[in-house]
Amino acid sequence: MKKSVATIRDVAAAAGVSTATVSKFVNGAQRFSPAVEARLASVIEELGYRSNPMAQSMITGRTRTIGLSILDITNPHYASVVKGANRVAQSHGYTVLLVDTEETPERERQLLEALSRRVDGMIVYSRTPEEDLDWLLALDRPSVFFGRPDYIKLPSVASDDQLGAFMVTRHLLAQGHKRVAYMGYANSRRDRERMAGVREALAAQGLDLSVFEAEAPASSAGEKLSSSIMLGRQPPDALVCFNDLLALGFMKAAQALGFRVPGDVSVVGFDNIQFGSFASPALTSVDLNSEQMGAAAMEKLLASIEGQEVEPLTVVNAQLVLRASTATRD
Repeated sequence: MKKSVATIRDVAAAAGVSTATVSKFVNGAQRFSPAVEARLASVIEELGYRSNPMAQSMITGRTRTIGLSILDITNPHYASVVKGANRVAQSHGYTVLLVDTEETPERERQLLEALSRRVDGMIVYSRTPEEDLDWLLALDRPSVFFGRPDYIKLPSVASDDQLGAFMVTRHLLAQGHKRVAYMGYANSRRDRERMAGVREALAAQGLDLSVFEAEAPASSAGEKLSSSIMLGRQPPDALVCFNDLLALGFMKAAQALGFRVPGDVSVVGFDNIQFGSFASPALTSVDLNSEQMGAAAMEKLLASIEGQEVEPLTVVNAQLVLRASTATRD
């Protein structure tokens, strides 16, 4: 005969307390004397009682679920962000509900509005211009934003993109490179910061920057731009790419055209995705500590949900990872 599932009434009867007391204990809504809490814990374990998550959410008003919006699940950078966020969420008894907006600003509002109705708070990557994000604030959910917002008043977590770009460009200049170009992705807020860091380092040496715009932050877009960059009148001797995917796509196409990396052109990316270390040559990259960013955002959001004061901006340091795709010029 199948054993019946213990109910809250069974726990209350066995412990000699009311069902309201059991509910408050299970949901952490109220503390009781050590003796009462010990008795309740013992009975719950003995009976194998498990609370109903739906019922619990109706009582507490919380789902114990966090919404995480990313831009492209196929980009390993975001996979690392999710890993860091999920680790922190699990340690606090939360689960993560993931939404992929697929680099499409037009989808963001619909997806995030639907997500907000199912979660206690949200962590948001967005391609929508900030001045058009009033609807995000109107969702009335604790939220953390990735990046450095200028207009919207939300706690945020950002990488130090400008410093990272400055460091890697100074490294290229120290290697003797003179014609440094940048392959960017203008739809990203971080693109401006990275380009500014490259320009800053070049300006200190009196050098100009050539800029090429990619149509997407994907390896295929890097491949597509390779011929126009390398077969132009003044091909660069070093190329800083908006991310590793663009850099890997560029390297593949440039080598197919007969150019040597780094013999003819040194190549650098951002994000330090795992695939970069397996490329040929292995890719020099600016490590933005993606997993740490995800963890920091989740810690900040959970503190906000609990009503704690949080710092407006958390900046995660960048680190230069040197590999074989860059080399000293003769």
